[in-house]
Amino acid sequence: MHFHHHGYVSEDPRYLPAAEGMPRPAELPEEMDVLIVGAGPAGMITAAQLSMFPEVHTRIIDRRPHRLEIGQADGIQARSVETFQAFGFANEIIDEAYWLTEMCFWNPDPENPENIIRTSRAVDDEIGVSEFPHLIVNQARVLDYFNRFMAQSPSRMQPNFGWEFLGLEVEDEAEYPVSVELKNVETGEERTVRAKYVLGADGARSRVRRAIGCSLKGDQANQAWGVMDVLANSDFPDIRTKCAIHSTKGSILHIPREGGHLFRMYVDLGVVGPDDNHKIRETPIEEIIAKANAIIHPYHVDVKNVAWSSVYEVGHRVTNRFDNLEDGEESGRTPRVFIAGDACHTHSAKAGQGMNVSMQDGFNLGWKLGHVLSGRAPEELLHTYSAERQEIAQNLIDFDKEWSSLMASNPEEHEDPSYVADWYTRTAEFPAGFMTQYHPSMITGGTEHQELATGYPIGKRFRSEKVARKSDTNFIHLGHNATADGRWRIYVFADAAAPAAEDSAVRRWAEWMSTSPESPVALYTPEGGDEDATFDIKVIYQQKHPEFELFDAPKLFFPTVGPFGLEHLEKVFGTTPEDDIFELRGISREGAVVIVRPDQYVSAVLPLSEPEAVGEFFQGVLRPVK
Repeated sequence: MHFHHHGYVSEDPRYLPAAEGMPRPAELPEEMDVLIVGAGPAGMITAAQLSMFPEVHTRIIDRRPHRLEIGQADGIQARSVETFQAFGFANEIIDEAYWLTEMCFWNPDPENPENIIRTSRAVDDEIGVSEFPHLIVNQARVLDYFNRFMAQSPSRMQPNFGWEFLGLEVEDEAEYPVSVELKNVETGEERTVRAKYVLGADGARSRVRRAIGCSLKGDQANQAWGVMDVLANSDFPDIRTKCAIHSTKGSILHIPREGGHLFRMYVDLGVVGPDDNHKIRETPIEEIIAKANAIIHPYHVDVKNVAWSSVYEVGHRVTNRFDNLEDGEESGRTPRVFIAGDACHTHSAKAGQGMNVSMQDGFNLGWKLGHVLSGRAPEELLHTYSAERQEIAQNLIDFDKEWSSLMASNPEEHEDPSYVADWYTRTAEFPAGFMTQYHPSMITGGTEHQELATGYPIGKRFRSEKVARKSDTNFIHLGHNATADGRWRIYVFADAAAPAAEDSAVRRWAEWMSTSPESPVALYTPEGGDEDATFDIKVIYQQKHPEFELFDAPKLFFPTVGPFGLEHLEKVFGTTPEDDIFELRGISREGAVVIVRPDQYVSAVLPLSEPEAVGEFFQGVLRPVK
């Protein structure tokens, strides 16, 4: 963790110095830069990211009068835990969560079909796609951690609870183009506020979505599930292991929860007829419990307490756009209203994707709004949000359709009783969150130099690996240094020359970056700010850390930070004896430069021998500040 550069810190170092003029007044103002509607996962991560841009006036509202107390989502995929690392609470949430390491599959006993037997087990991350685990934890706790991050940020941001969204209008030419009608749920007061941008993260019944003329398209619900979080005693041997259970009486997706006692069951309630009119939603909890016991026969569940329960019908729907621009308007207008999370994609809960994909929506949009409103990037950057995230949502819908069908299927439909387990293992990388790959755009380059770093596919998330930090000889994960501060990351993977050698390609690259007027460092670093305010540039040498000295690295990798102009000494790395990142990530021994955007996705792989290519990449992505 990096601190003390603003002076000695004896309290929680995550509590960053407040920006000038912060905190803002608690009352909701008449005008603001960004208004976020909905304090769920998508809204809170967007607000948390924007809280690191104190020059951007952001407010987040929710119609609830207080924090969420009982969350409906609970599955935290490894990609989300990587994201939590950037927001500083991955280790804490790992400690309190349930770790999902295996999944058991139960099917009818061929000798006695009325009973179920365990037919297989699947390791949750057999191919090791992440160093982080798959977790189960209450959604409310995730929101609490984002709220803490906001409160400790330079902007000291806090949600405004108790405000309901009524409607909006957009006037493109106004200074604050979006006029928003709100109502105080306690007093009934109605008022109008104005914003430059609005995000609707207000759930599947999103009023913001309706206000911009978007609608969810796709399959209507035809399968009902009862879901319950319960405290119970049971003789079922895998009661503390995630299970997919298929029996002659129906199906259950069983998910243990954090704390050692709580667990969740998604209980198959069967096909819903077209004339049901949602009557299935009135199914009493006693009937759901009875159905669960019938499915897991010869075992039983003795429920002592129901913490939460619901009945839902599975539908798979997505909007065709994630902003207020109609098709064909992208080139002539700037999007002013965005939607994220359940407001633009709905699906079953059984793949554990709702909260996870929603948070990636918000992470994607948050830094882009921050860059545009702070003057660092042109407004065209905002067009990439809908273009990138709508396709990801459609891929999710397609995946969840198949998984939901398999979970509701009759075991007799499959010749191989291990079919569902095999499918789960084969597709594990998708629900873990690692199949997202963005197409070429103003912030995602081409693949002409991909062979220089085959383990960092352009458009996919930057996959961490252990390296040796030279300054203190600690072996750490390279990606764990990337915090959600809105900065671009530039990882310089060195050539084989000794770090001190005059003919080192790294030395020539760093010289151009330090001295050329066309260098991104020269063009986009704010005057008077830290030398690494826009770009966090790190070098990774092929040599082991005892084989060179710290100051063999060029001055570029020791930027001065804070009011005292202290040199930051933790940006120089070597390889570890056990983990050679060059070999593990397919990095050329001639070196490579990997550019990673603020939300952890690889934007470009470039030759170390062509520093000018870095400057060319950022032309149009960022605006000069001098």
